[in-house]
Amino acid sequence: MTETAPRPTLEAVAARAGVSRATASRVVNGGDGVREPLVERVRQAVEELGYVPNQAARSLVTKQHDAVAVVIAEPETRVFADPFFALQLRGISKELTAHDNQLVLLLTEGRDDHARVARYLAGGHVDGALVFSLHLDDPLPGLIQGAGVPTVFGGRPGWSDGTRDVVYVDSDNRGGAREAVSLLAGLGRTRIAHITGPLDQTSAADRLDGYREIMGDAEPSLVVESDFTPGGGERAMRELLDRCPDVDAVFAANDLTASGVLRVLREQGRRVPEDVAVVGFDDMLPVAEQTDPPLTTVRQDIEEMGRIMARLLLRRLDRRTADEEPGGAVVLPTTLVRRASA
Repeated sequence: MTETAPRPTLEAVAARAGVSRATASRVVNGGDGVREPLVERVRQAVEELGYVPNQAARSLVTKQHDAVAVVIAEPETRVFADPFFALQLRGISKELTAHDNQLVLLLTEGRDDHARVARYLAGGHVDGALVFSLHLDDPLPGLIQGAGVPTVFGGRPGWSDGTRDVVYVDSDNRGGAREAVSLLAGLGRTRIAHITGPLDQTSAADRLDGYREIMGDAEPSLVVESDFTPGGGERAMRELLDRCPDVDAVFAANDLTASGVLRVLREQGRRVPEDVAVVGFDDMLPVAEQTDPPLTTVRQDIEEMGRIMARLLLRRLDRRTADEEPGGAVVLPTTLVRRASA
C-alpha cells in the first residue's frame, strides 16, 4: 500500500504567503479587507501547495454551503423518462457549476416524501432551492416556506392567496397554445381537438386556456385530459377517436403526448397531416425530430429556463444583492417550429 501525502493546511498556506492565518482565511473564503498584494500572495501559495478548502469548515465561517437543492415534485420513473427534466437540469447545472455551486437533486415519490424534503431543507444543508413540476394541491411550497429557504419556482405557481412573495420562471404557455391552434385553423381544419396535460399543473391549464381562446365554443368532447406521457397520449387519442371520429387536427399539450397521438393515428390508418394534422409543445429534439412524421411543435427554451432559475436564486443568495428585488416573474417567449406533421 502507498501512503497518501497529508493535505496542505490553511496554516501552511499562511506560512508560504507570509501572512497570518486569519488573513489567509479571509482570502480563501472570499472575505473583504485584505490588501491586493497580500491577496495575490495567498492565491499563489494556494496554487503552489494545491490547497483545497475544507467545505465544512468554510461553511462555519461563511454561513454558506455553496449547494443548491433542486426539488422535482415527480417520481423518479417520470423524471428519468422525460427529456424535459434532463434539459432543465442541464441548464441549472451549467449555471450552478459556473458559480462553483453543487446541485443536490431531491425527488418526491409521494406525499410521504414531502416532510423528508422539508426536513432536509430546514436542516441547513443547502443555501437555497429550485422547485418545479408542482401540482395545485402540492404542500411543498408551504413546507419550503416554513423551512425558511430562499426559493425560485419553475412554472407559474398555482396558489392565488397573495400572501407569498414568490419568484418564478415560466414560458408563455397560453400564447404558444394560441399560436399552435391558430396554425391548425389557418390550414382549414375545423374539428381541432386538444389533448391536455394534467390540469392540476398551471402549464397544462394555461395551454388549455390558449386553445379555448382560439376555439371559442368548441365542443367539450374535443378536449381530453392526459398526463404529459406517450402512453397517456395514446389512451387519450383512442378516446378522442371514439368520441369524435371526424377529428381533423390535434393540439397535444407536449411532444411526448404528441408522439403517442401519432402512434395511434398510424395504427388507425389515419394519414398525418392529410387526414389529421398534429402540433405538439416543447420542441424537445430527441422527440420532435424522430417522430413519424417529424413533429410541428411550439418551442420553449427549456434549458434556458433552468439557467435563469439558477441565476435568479444565486442573485438572491449573493450578499451584495440580497436586498435587491430580483423580479417576481420571468416569462420566456415561445416559437412555432414547422415540420411535417402540420
